[in-house]
Amino acid sequence: MTKKTKSSNLMRIIHRYLGFFLAGIMAVYALSGIILIFRDTDFLKQEKNIVKTIAPNLNEEDLGKELHLKKLKAERVEGDVVFFKEGTYNKKTGAANYKTTSQPFIIEKMNHLHKAKTGDPLFFLNIFFGVSLFFFVISTFWMFTPKTTIFKKGMYFTAAGIVLTLIMLFL
Repeated sequence: MTKKTKSSNLMRIIHRYLGFFLAGIMAVYALSGIILIFRDTDFLKQEKNIVKTIAPNLNEEDLGKELHLKKLKAERVEGDVVFFKEGTYNKKTGAANYKTTSQPFIIEKMNHLHKAKTGDPLFFLNIFFGVSLFFFVISTFWMFTPKTTIFKKGMYFTAAGIVLTLIMLFL
């Protein structure tokens, strides 16, 4: 067996079993990625009413930070009560009554896969997954001999995928 054939077979074997191993991970990433597209809507979100007491006399910016509402904007003020889209805040007593929306627990956990940072244990899974996907890209070119029609057509599809991605990036 020639060296070329051995490396080709090795790439095929690794590609095959790594693909089977990553099938479940890819399914979760794909599903959570699709759901993340709708993160700025109320799709799959549940509404929750929150009543709590926070520091009194907060300004609009500090109130938003304290309540974890990024886009908090006061609509009107009546006496000591500040009204905003999500609810109310009493400047004198610090009483806040507002509504938030969140996705179900399992979907939140799945979406966290995409948002993991370097200090998060999922960071290592993301690195492994990214490197594995890159391996799939490279090992694909060992699946067929470069002189075959399938390989040549595959190169056109590869080029089309790159061009489509670049077009979508700049739209």
